[in-house]
Amino acid sequence: MSELESARIAPGGFKELGPVNWAIAKIGARAIRAPRFSLMNVLGQHRLLFLAWLPYSGMLLGMMSKLPVRDAETVILRVGHLRDCEYELQQHRRLARTRGISPEVQKKIFEGPDAEGLTARQRALITATDEFVVTRGVSAQTWARLAEHLTKPQLIEFCLLAAQYDGLAATITTLKVPLDFPD
Repeated sequence: MSELESARIAPGGFKELGPVNWAIAKIGARAIRAPRFSLMNVLGQHRLLFLAWLPYSGMLLGMMSKLPVRDAETVILRVGHLRDCEYELQQHRRLARTRGISPEVQKKIFEGPDAEGLTARQRALITATDEFVVTRGVSAQTWARLAEHLTKPQLIEFCLLAAQYDGLAATITTLKVPLDFPD
């Protein structure tokens, strides 16, 4: 059985998405250089929820983010790794490269906060992400280290970003959203 056949909700087309969400999914697919953006083609089938979720998600990805895009990608890659969400990892390995995170640094992010060659900021972000995802909170010590690098608005955004991508990984895994790229 192919990945597409095993999807719990198969990516939809024009009929399932409606004209607005179909157009958004097509634009998204063009942006990622794929024939289809499976996540949008699945989530877009809940027409209003998708339209509410999309700007929030886009804001966390950098449209009006307070976190630098490299910090956001560090958190997202770590969440995807912790949740073993290949879809999230496939999307964000590519995006992270365009945002200045080389494959070598990505390997260190996957290795964890003790990997050689990480900056203090990266270590703080990875440690806080690990705690947030695994324990659903961040210890006082880790928070203090993170606060050395982030402003109050960035700290708030860190929490919402980690929660968004943790929930998204769970949704993608549960719905068995098919990968967009063969690799």
